[in-house]
Amino acid sequence: MDAEAALAWLDTIIPAQTGERLSDLQKVILQQVWLGRKYLDIANDYGCTEGHAKDVGSQLWKLLSKVLREKITKGNCRATLERCLKKASRISHLLDYSTPIIPAKVVDTNFIGREDAIAHLNALVSQGAKVIVIQGEGGLGKTTLAQQYLHQEFDLVLELLMAQETQNITSAERVVEEWLKQDFHEEPGVEFGVTLGRLKRQLHTRRIGVLIDNLEPALDSEGRLICEHRSYVELLRVLADANVQSVTLITSRDRLCEPSVNIHHYRLPGLAQAAWQEFFSSRGLTIDASTLQMMHHAYGGNAKAMGILCGAIAEDFDGDITAYWRENNADLLAVTDLKNLAVSQINRLQALDTQAYRLLCRLGCYRYQDVATISSLGMVALLWDVPVAQHRQIITSLRNRSLVECHKGEYWLHPVIRAEAIARLRQSDEWEITNHQAAEFWTNSIQKITNFADALQALEAYYHYIEINQFELAGKVILQSRNNQWQQFLPLGSTLYRMGLIQPVMSAINQVLSNIQDENKLIELYNILGDLYWITGKINQAIACQEKTINLATNALKSLVPQPENKHTVYYLRMLEVDSLLSIGLYKMDLWELEESAQLFQKVIYLAQNTAHHRWAEKASVCLALVNSYLGLNEAAFSLANVAYKNIIAENLGAHTGRFAYFIQLLGQTYINLGEFIKAKEMFSKALHFAEVSHYLQVKAKTLNGLAEIYRQQAEFELAIVNHAEAIEILDNIGAKCDLAEAYFQLGLTYQEMLNTDESQMYFQTAMQIFIEMNSLKQVNKIKLLVKT
Repeated sequence: MDAEAALAWLDTIIPAQTGERLSDLQKVILQQVWLGRKYLDIANDYGCTEGHAKDVGSQLWKLLSKVLREKITKGNCRATLERCLKKASRISHLLDYSTPIIPAKVVDTNFIGREDAIAHLNALVSQGAKVIVIQGEGGLGKTTLAQQYLHQEFDLVLELLMAQETQNITSAERVVEEWLKQDFHEEPGVEFGVTLGRLKRQLHTRRIGVLIDNLEPALDSEGRLICEHRSYVELLRVLADANVQSVTLITSRDRLCEPSVNIHHYRLPGLAQAAWQEFFSSRGLTIDASTLQMMHHAYGGNAKAMGILCGAIAEDFDGDITAYWRENNADLLAVTDLKNLAVSQINRLQALDTQAYRLLCRLGCYRYQDVATISSLGMVALLWDVPVAQHRQIITSLRNRSLVECHKGEYWLHPVIRAEAIARLRQSDEWEITNHQAAEFWTNSIQKITNFADALQALEAYYHYIEINQFELAGKVILQSRNNQWQQFLPLGSTLYRMGLIQPVMSAINQVLSNIQDENKLIELYNILGDLYWITGKINQAIACQEKTINLATNALKSLVPQPENKHTVYYLRMLEVDSLLSIGLYKMDLWELEESAQLFQKVIYLAQNTAHHRWAEKASVCLALVNSYLGLNEAAFSLANVAYKNIIAENLGAHTGRFAYFIQLLGQTYINLGEFIKAKEMFSKALHFAEVSHYLQVKAKTLNGLAEIYRQQAEFELAIVNHAEAIEILDNIGAKCDLAEAYFQLGLTYQEMLNTDESQMYFQTAMQIFIEMNSLKQVNKIKLLVKT
């Protein structure tokens, strides 16, 4: 079955039902989607924009859905059409092949001469290969081959572009975390082993392609993964498991030698001369067979060299290959790999266009890693010393010489060209100022963080400052506050970890802490780091960070002279002081150190009540009410809880923002402990509403667990178990250890009330094990005392 047969059939039935015919572009889209190609590639071949191709494609799927009376999408069109065509072929009058209408075949001239390579990969896969390393020098087309193969064979492809410099390599933990969150909508675990287990389950149940591109920066001289990134070995073991339904293609210049991983290697040869001839001809160049043969031999059939040479010949020699080779063969005959070609091309640019050359070198400072491309504004940001009228000409000069990749206003450097560009930039006197300009570009380009991409772009400035050892400025990036999707004005570091980027923020803060001299920055950084340790279950480290914040803030306040210009600084330092005290109180409560927790909340109330920080006193009052209810001080708990309840009802706190939602669910828990189930449900309803509309998962899970407690006490055990189960699933996914242990404990109590001893004991043991891992022995003793034996 092929696309041409499907098109012939559709050209018969569509006019009969709708009176319409498929347009030329719709036919091309159907034909190319049948082959697994993306809209971007289809648009490039057809000569239209990607957006137009997507719009026409959308109209096509709607038309086909109407005609065939079932849902047709880009992802299922081939399988659905094959099934419908087979069914129709059994009814002869519906299918007449006598005069099929078959459009001219669309050839992708950017991917040619790789039929043997595709066949070789197919043979390896059919023999059971799960991880294949496509090996060869730079520019052979390893990445293009891998992308074409995977996107043709798999609906979902996970891609990892390895950093060009070893110090910039993304950790395997971060990579898998992002795959789970972005591609599978699943939260990673706190431990890497748990995260890998979740990825492995996905690979066992779905056909997935994986591309790990440009691995060699992560390899040592023996071809083994370097010490700092040995965790990639664990990832490769999962990918190489015989039972997964995935295929992983790795591109690398060096051979991968990890004996513990089952890996197959494929040495990719250069393109044949016939492929070069086809490529040059498709670009309208005049071909001289003997000249082409010499050029092909000199560059070893290198695919990237082919593209760069073609651009240079078309741009500077009017498409005359012979004239180009006559002038350049003496310099290039000995050059057989892409790096040397890049050096030659960059030297040539330097001689022909000094300003474009300087921009190319400056572009080397961008990482092209977490943020793979830069906008035209990112290009312009590095032309600070050039008149605006010349910007377009300079950028066009780079693009036309194939020294910068471009698509729809987004730019990036080919890895080898970038390596040469950054090497030259480091040796120049522009290294520091270029990184400054790049950092300012990233900072200024993000005014509000509304999604994952915004957060990553804002963080890019940090890496530029680290490159030039400007640690104070790097710390400032982490601390710069912006509005976010929760309608809060938070430092970048706080926003990032709330979005799940815990490890990157923790690493970034720890990298700059010892080099920060500004005490105000240190105070804020320790405050954020404390919450990061708390989330990951390292509560003692979290407490230590908040104590450092308090000590530093107290000393800073003592040294300030009471003057109007210091008013904001005093306000902010006192806010951090009470915020850290409140945080430690929460941490102590999670450790079940209730008396100490109560004292801390009382101190926050004393310091903040009726001051500019009164909101922290309100939060602390809610927390103190909960602690009192745990301690059996019901009268005091009622008094505090009812005041908080009236404030929440009167001011509608938490209805529109996330600033008080966490504490509303704490108040609900307090009312459970006091037996006030109506008020408890009312608070939980408010908290749950906010949590669901704003994706505040921790609040949602804690609220569900609280509702489960109410259902248990009302003997509605089925509802209780349903809520327990959902809470546990959420908490396990986000890695909230203490909350997860408490949820298992409450589930155990529910089964105990149901007289199911085996289930209750199992969940009690699970809860205690988690608390033991957190060194929370008081929580363990609490469970032992409350469990009925």
